[in-house]
Amino acid sequence: MSFLIRKATAADQLRIHAIRMGVSENVLSDPSKVTDEEVAWYREQAIFLVAEVDNVVVGFTCANHQTGLVWALFMDKDHEGRGLGRALLDAALDRLLAAGHAQAWLTTGAGTRAERFYLRHGWQDMGRSRDGQIVFVKTLG
Repeated sequence: MSFLIRKATAADQLRIHAIRMGVSENVLSDPSKVTDEEVAWYREQAIFLVAEVDNVVVGFTCANHQTGLVWALFMDKDHEGRGLGRALLDAALDRLLAAGHAQAWLTTGAGTRAERFYLRHGWQDMGRSRDGQIVFVKTLG
């Protein structure tokens, strides 16, 4: 399968929103917590990448170049399990490394496919955050 990873643009936002709201795990309980300003900041200032298949956005990732946080990694359900999520994440981690980070971190729900994905790809479980999320770290480089 041929795909392209590129920087997200404002024109991608409707498709990104559809992917984010279409997940079955890590459902956003309060969509108002993710503001348009925050999304714009990631797109304009940080690392915000999309994966395209046949000119259609099928996944995205966001990472904070200042803190090393991987803020989001989501795939369209019809494109899961094809290596695109791994490719997106690897591209974001490469950019965090280039920004000077020795490690990246993220949080995700316990008992989820995401938890298993991160464990399979070398992330270390550091315990739980105050809200019960698993905190993962990964050494870069």
